Amino acid sequence: MQSPLIYEYKGSIKFYKKYDTQLANLAGVEYKGYKIADLPPSFGFKDDGEKQGKYQWFNYKGLTYIEKSDLPW
Repeated sequence: MQSPLIYEYKGSIKFYKKYDTQLANLAGVEYKGYKIADLPPSFGFKDDGEKQGKYQWFNYKGLTYIEKSDLPW
């Protein structure tokens, strides 16, 4: 079994709220926080040939933060 990659980030992460959305800014990249039941269908896979999945994330205080996309789908 292949072990997961774990990255250690030594900079600062800024957490903030915009309307009812939990957001984080990490090294100039904006991330959106999701509860486990609200994760998008593209979460957890890298590439299936047709679609690009979301395979990089971090967890903090019960939320899973995924890079924010401006696209509505």
